Amino acid sequence: MKHALALAAGLSLGLTLSNAQAAESVTIQLKWVAQAQFAGYFVARDKGFYKEVGLDVTIKPGGPDVAPPQVIAGGGADVTVDWMPSALASREKGVPLVNISQTFKKSGLELTCRADTGIKKPADLKGKTLGVWYGGNEYPFLSWMSKLGFKTDGSPGGVKVIKQGFNVDPILQKQADCVSTMTYNEYWQVIDGGYKPSQLVVFKYEDEGVATLEDGLYVLEKNLKDPAFVAKMAKFVKASMKGWEYAKAHPDEAVKIILAADTTGAKTEKDQKRMMGEIGKLLGDADGKLDVKDYDRTVATLMSGGSDPVITKKPEGAYSFAVIEAMKK
Repeated sequence: MKHALALAAGLSLGLTLSNAQAAESVTIQLKWVAQAQFAGYFVARDKGFYKEVGLDVTIKPGGPDVAPPQVIAGGGADVTVDWMPSALASREKGVPLVNISQTFKKSGLELTCRADTGIKKPADLKGKTLGVWYGGNEYPFLSWMSKLGFKTDGSPGGVKVIKQGFNVDPILQKQADCVSTMTYNEYWQVIDGGYKPSQLVVFKYEDEGVATLEDGLYVLEKNLKDPAFVAKMAKFVKASMKGWEYAKAHPDEAVKIILAADTTGAKTEKDQKRMMGEIGKLLGDADGKLDVKDYDRTVATLMSGGSDPVITKKPEGAYSFAVIEAMKK
């Protein structure tokens, strides 16, 4: 009997080890720290959606010193979350990133200004001091300023740009007339900092016709030549989208999962619930497929910079439906 039990235990252990070894590893590099902006991935991991399809997923948070294109180019991730302006600019500079899925349909980027500066319309930005994020996030802003005909080098008739940290201190301390904000994050930091909505003027990039695609999934082009990698990414994207659908339907549970994953402890439950609600407004279709019209609009916006465009030529091969097609098999 003891021998039979030992044999059964041994077989069980062997099967467990076999299953663990069979799980394919995937590492995803996020664009920023663990927060509701990335809820789908954390929910998919927590609810076992990745495990169900045989994946062992490692989620690497980002931060002010993390550039996703550099991480993936250096072999530190299989897939990364990035904004399309950053990805296309990186591609033109030699990092062959390819969009395999588009999570966000709409842009959450905006410029939030103090109403007491007299700014009421985009033309009023002339001569003002504006806070702008860099590290790849500046490209939509530069495209917008080019459209308005405003220089950003401090020359007369343009705007003065200050490099904004990932906070809203410049507007709270009145060092800037406007700061960059996201609908789901920094705008609410301005509100929490003591401003009422009536004391602010907000320009949404979507409304100004210069919106570019934000959070999408990118991989290195060479990896898409490997059928096994494409199949693995198909499982990853499908499980991730399942995670996003669950997060949207169960925002309170998603927030609890996010808070448990946030090792910084910087985000409160109130912050994350508010963010989850705003993120839900930006999500695209459940299949995560890129809309080519949105891609074309983004490219056109990035190339409309006159003598200083974000990208100088139309990219080729910058997106692929190979993974989306593999999801149907």
